[in-house]
Amino acid sequence: MQTSPQSPAMTVSVVIPVYNEMQTLPLVLDKVLARPETWEVVLVDDASTDGSRAYLEGLVGTPRLRVLFHEKNRGKGAALRTGFEAASGEVVLIQDADLEYDPEDYPVLLAPIFAGKADVVFGSRFLGGPHRVLYFWHSVANKILTLLSNMFNDVNLSDMEVCYKVFRREVLGKIRIESDRFGVEPELTAKVTRLRARIYEVPVSYNGRTYEEGKKIGWRDGLAAFWWIARFGIFHRG
Repeated sequence: MQTSPQSPAMTVSVVIPVYNEMQTLPLVLDKVLARPETWEVVLVDDASTDGSRAYLEGLVGTPRLRVLFHEKNRGKGAALRTGFEAASGEVVLIQDADLEYDPEDYPVLLAPIFAGKADVVFGSRFLGGPHRVLYFWHSVANKILTLLSNMFNDVNLSDMEVCYKVFRREVLGKIRIESDRFGVEPELTAKVTRLRARIYEVPVSYNGRTYEEGKKIGWRDGLAAFWWIARFGIFHRG
């Protein structure tokens, strides 16, 4: 695997689940590859139908890229499970394929791990970073879900549903992802707290999308999140 000339002492794999993100995917990938922290990028296409798959097929064999494909749409959790298994870096960072999250935040996300202070780092859209003003009820639902997750897991996160989550390889290797869709967010939260991993939270910027611009998560996913929080916070101990 080819490394960046400015790669840090710890190698960083960026895992990007992709589903119908052709409008933003090339720019996101350019921004991720431009970051000196990025050692490799693992892209998992979850059976896209908008041209994303064909675009990624054209990147197979590109240095620093590992490109994988699902033949059927299985969800974000399934895509992350595939990506985590393929990632070879000492640190694994989740990046969405849209432009809601900015790779310019990688230094602040990685700093606690590089300093030896953290095993897991969560970004937070609610700790003072710049963010686009959008849906009120989305923010209310997010805070309720985060509160419930915090209660069940005895932590004080401000943004459990955030995309930006970073893991030391040793921690991620102890986690088996079971949820296929957006339940992966409360699942990862519950499982890292159960491992007693050292968790840090840092502010990140957020340029949220409207549904017209391609936002995918909806109210059904919010309702499902209650089940996943309960399952992994109370009933499930695996």
